[in-house]
Amino acid sequence: MSDTERDESSVPTAVVLDYLAHGRTEDDRPQYQKQPLAYALDREDFCLYEIILGEDADVSIGDDLELEDDDTLERVDEVEYDDLPSGAQSELEYVVEDLVAEETQRFVDFYNDAQPITLRLHQLNLLPGIGKKLRNSILDERKRQPFESFEDLERRVDGLHNPRDVIVERILEEIREDDLKYRTFARRDENE
Repeated sequence: MSDTERDESSVPTAVVLDYLAHGRTEDDRPQYQKQPLAYALDREDFCLYEIILGEDADVSIGDDLELEDDDTLERVDEVEYDDLPSGAQSELEYVVEDLVAEETQRFVDFYNDAQPITLRLHQLNLLPGIGKKLRNSILDERKRQPFESFEDLERRVDGLHNPRDVIVERILEEIREDDLKYRTFARRDENE
């Protein structure tokens, strides 16, 4: 999705990873005082959120939630991977796989458009298993013709196996790791 398409599209949306109808288990308040909450992953920049829901919210795992202008959301806070409950952590990989499958062209375009970061480091080198030789093969092939799909990538670049899984693995790494120097897919709040 291009920046102009993003600007014109609807409000930011997140996929629900986990739904806790009775709030956090470690919350010692009486049940009637606890608010339902959900943990969700932003579709665009892979940020994790804890969302406190209103009493009338009807939410299930896998649902899309609009993060703005939704009366059923009382508060939306960005959280880190370690703050997720185990249910949300176990659902995360499946949701990322689904998002990459839904927006295949966005991630194929990463292989087509990736640029050098420094004189010695290229964005493609951030992907797991892609070293200098494989990076150069990708760059040579995309000069001939842009890649049209993950299958096209795998067919044309000898040694590149499961390019979709490589993207998924990098996204998960960026979500889980706090201290990565370079991020390509998962945005982090600059104030942290």
